[in-house]
Amino acid sequence: MVHPLDALGDRIASPRSDRLTRTLPLVVALLGGLVVFVFASDLFAYHSVNDDEGVYLLQAAMLLDGHLFLRPGEFGLAVRPWFFVVDETAAVADAGAVGGPGSADLRLYSKYSPGAPAMFALGKLVGDAHLALAGVACGTTYFTYRLTADFTDRVTGLVAGLLLVGTPLFLLTSSVFLSYAPATVLNLAFAVCYVRAVRHRHRGWALAAGVAVGLAFFTRQYTAVLFALPFVSHRCWALWRAWRVRRGGRSSADAGGGAGNDRFRETLVLSLAIAVPGLAFVALTLGYNAVVTGDALTFPYKAFGPEDGIGFGERELLGYDRNYTPALAASATLAALAELGGEWTVAAPLGTGLALVGAGWFLLRDVVRARRGPGRLGESVGGDETVGDHLPAETLGLLLLGLVPTVVLGNAYFWGTLNGLTNGLIDLLGPYYHFDLLLPLSAFGAVALVRGWRGLRSALYTRYDRRTATAGLLAVLLVSAPVLAVAESRAVGDPVAENRLRTENLATTYEPIRETDFDRAVVLTADPYGDWQQHPFQYLRNDPGFDGPVVYATEDDPERDLRVLTATNRTPYRFTYQGDWTGATTPVESTLQRLRVVSGESVSAETTLGVPDGMRAVSIRLASDDGSARYETLRVGDGSNGTGSVGDTNAITVRWQVTPESVRVTNVPPATDPGSVGVPTPAGASEVDLIVTFVDGAGGSVTYRQTVTVGTQAATDGETERSVQVVWPPETVVCELTTDCGSEERWVGPEGDYPDGVGVATNATATA
Repeated sequence: MVHPLDALGDRIASPRSDRLTRTLPLVVALLGGLVVFVFASDLFAYHSVNDDEGVYLLQAAMLLDGHLFLRPGEFGLAVRPWFFVVDETAAVADAGAVGGPGSADLRLYSKYSPGAPAMFALGKLVGDAHLALAGVACGTTYFTYRLTADFTDRVTGLVAGLLLVGTPLFLLTSSVFLSYAPATVLNLAFAVCYVRAVRHRHRGWALAAGVAVGLAFFTRQYTAVLFALPFVSHRCWALWRAWRVRRGGRSSADAGGGAGNDRFRETLVLSLAIAVPGLAFVALTLGYNAVVTGDALTFPYKAFGPEDGIGFGERELLGYDRNYTPALAASATLAALAELGGEWTVAAPLGTGLALVGAGWFLLRDVVRARRGPGRLGESVGGDETVGDHLPAETLGLLLLGLVPTVVLGNAYFWGTLNGLTNGLIDLLGPYYHFDLLLPLSAFGAVALVRGWRGLRSALYTRYDRRTATAGLLAVLLVSAPVLAVAESRAVGDPVAENRLRTENLATTYEPIRETDFDRAVVLTADPYGDWQQHPFQYLRNDPGFDGPVVYATEDDPERDLRVLTATNRTPYRFTYQGDWTGATTPVESTLQRLRVVSGESVSAETTLGVPDGMRAVSIRLASDDGSARYETLRVGDGSNGTGSVGDTNAITVRWQVTPESVRVTNVPPATDPGSVGVPTPAGASEVDLIVTFVDGAGGSVTYRQTVTVGTQAATDGETERSVQVVWPPETVVCELTTDCGSEERWVGPEGDYPDGVGVATNATATA
């Protein structure tokens, strides 16, 4: 008698239940896509801290605009995005360009191939790039079901799909705009088409397999090669075996001469149908290389980092270098596999154990059985899935198991896993270089679950009456369900919590940007990781044509900043923050300052500063690259203003003037030489610091340090006087016990964390 708990499985296994058998896999696939869509749009609302996401999304926007290159024009390298390569074949030196290469010729291209960005662009076309991630997740889930069912049965395939949907590596990595999941769904599509092509000797499926593996190569070359290796080996073996038949390697009872020729011809045509479109995409990839790098054999990532990529020896990327030895590769690989097996499988580490049991069960039972005679793993599903000897179940299972050594050993030959372990990204998104292992993990985990359940059911119903057997099965479910639930909650909950923390901190960071409605603006952004846009602030992306409502440019030296702010008729801003940037693990207080470029024969500035509580005296100093000037010390805080009248007991006001010749304080006498009233204004663009230090007489101090960008311009036709440009307001930091404390104490408005009494107000006007 069939147990009620197995009724659904029996219906699924029945070839007459076509509607159910077609619907349930789609439901599971849609479930995977829905969960990924929610993760992508909510958990990663401002993207992950893997800044490569911004590279792919910008590249997707470029493709939608029909561009392979960025042409920043007058903004030059100030808008160079993270992981974009300067096209040396087009760039020429031009002192008039912002940040280096000539504004007319500067071109930038991504270090990544455009396969994954093209998928994300399709999502943008239908309204939301997150839909592309959901679609990829749906495809990955369905193809996992399909391949598992192809060497087992539909019930096991469904369980494999469900296991995949519960796997944190799948959920987290599929929810970000990186190329790992898109490459995998193409690899899985290739495998599904390959199985159908071989089993049914269908050239259409063979062509589809070739297109899929070609697209996978176009997306991630090395990943596609590693995945395809077991299938390429199988194809070579099939050709060799057909050749042996043709040459009379078998008895005439097995194949006559004509039959052998037909079989070899059929196998060869099928192989060519797979290979030709695949090689066409290899040619397309090389053609793309030739267009962007100027050399078909130079991939963009190699142009960006010549010592990056596969292989042992000295590896280097952006100043970070390692001697990547086989021993280091083995250590990194073992660490990544331990992460994968212990943290990133479904209900880890239980999911890993299930996969190992399922793989062992398959090898010991089915492969050994196949050597004794033909057979198919699992229950028969009948119909057109009866495959004869073209690609028997045990062979397909071995191909899926073959992915384990190719993916593991192949990635050991690449130092990317070592970097992922070092920079902490694997802790947040999982061992993404091993993403293709999700197929054998899910498939053989399902084999263990389904076979174990069927074996337990059979044993109980054989030894006990129906009621007792049913009670035993329910007891197993009641005991195992909480264990699985707790393990799954921990496996998914821990990385979700870590990423949620970063998303909340990013939301705080971007709040001033989100609250501003830009209209022809240019925003100078901070550069905690160097001279890159979108690193780390990848949420702030430029339009590919740099013609959107806002252009983001990286803050740099005074000359470049001044040129960026005056290059176009845009409203200037400065996006900055108080605190240390820690990769969004801790919050920062950010602000968006409206800037002005004040120009004239001279600029009169006024800075009003709050007197911190307990302070008794204040000193004022100006400093530039060409010198410094000190002014008299003033009494504050007790009703006396010392030797100068600069304010009241709650605030002081410093008035200063910027001319093409000098910068000086005008309302406080110099400390020593009356003739030394200021500092020379450096030629060109430079920075001048106003340093105001309050002391309490007991060793405590608070310093306001204002840094202003100053530029001088030579007289033009019709003008007799030089002019000066000042970027206002200046950047201000508030330091305790030191006169220079860096960005961690930057003034971001009264919301920041400062000593009591601190406040800043500024104003500047130009004199024609």
